Amino acid sequence: MAQEDMAAHVGASRTPQEVMEHYVSMYIHGNLGKACIPDTIPNRVTDHTCPSGGPLSPSLTTPLPPLDISVAEQQQLGYMPLRDDYEIEYDQDAETLISGLSVNYDDDDVEIELKRAHVDMYVRKLKERQRRKNIARDYNLVPAFLGKDKKEKEKALKRKITKEEKELRLKLRPLYQFMSCKEFDDLFENMHKEKMLRAKIRELQRYRRNGITKMEESAEYEAARHKREKRKENKNLAGSKRGKEDGKDGEFAAIENLPGFELLSDREKVLCSSLNLSPARYVTVKTIIIKDHLQKRQGIPSKSRLPSYLDKVLKKRILNFLTESGWISRDAS
Repeated sequence: MAQEDMAAHVGASRTPQEVMEHYVSMYIHGNLGKACIPDTIPNRVTDHTCPSGGPLSPSLTTPLPPLDISVAEQQQLGYMPLRDDYEIEYDQDAETLISGLSVNYDDDDVEIELKRAHVDMYVRKLKERQRRKNIARDYNLVPAFLGKDKKEKEKALKRKITKEEKELRLKLRPLYQFMSCKEFDDLFENMHKEKMLRAKIRELQRYRRNGITKMEESAEYEAARHKREKRKENKNLAGSKRGKEDGKDGEFAAIENLPGFELLSDREKVLCSSLNLSPARYVTVKTIIIKDHLQKRQGIPSKSRLPSYLDKVLKKRILNFLTESGWISRDAS
């Protein structure tokens, strides 16, 4: 538009293009332009922005995209999507550091430095608040709290996580704040690969010890090994069955070779085995108790002659057994 205005001012004898060429040749590339316009124009604009990640970098507190959750879930969390804030934030009282600050022209150097320190403290708290939000967003802690990430986890997992790996993940949970979610998953994926490789190396070393040098021979070896293990398992199973059949005899193994064992009934064998009492001693105690009982019934005074190895607990157990078996009456026990 300026070219047409200049051409109209000069007159109809000049076209707009001719006016522009005359101006450039005479005033820009001519002597006047060479004297007034330098060859290189220095950049006098100072960049006052802080580099990314610096103490006052805007990227430190840049809000993340809002969470994709329903209105009811927003109310449950106290979440404000337009600000990406919560009603209760980490270090809720951080704003009190600067809420009362004001810049006065009569402030001395100490007051200025004190106010700057307050601002620095506030910025540090904002950085920590944003860092925690980033961790929560990276590890999907909000969907986990709402119970919405179970199906997504099942789809994402390509393998079944063992109990040992779950326990290790819990132990290493403090590392979440130093590693991204992808780095953490890659760590455990690599640990799983290492475990599988070590198992494969041990398997190949076993093949080599058994003289196998080709993978084609390993199939035949594994089939033979499986048959051997199956025979061994069947043999152990048969042995356990025989052990169950001989269980009764094994129950009295501690007393079956002692004198007087053949004189005992099955119930008396169980009693002696449970009391850890030899059959001969039991027969002696039984004889004395029954003899004393018969003398009392006949009115003959008798003095108890029980052995010294028989304490009160053993005596009570044996008396109860003899009473229940009908050897003595309840009055005597």
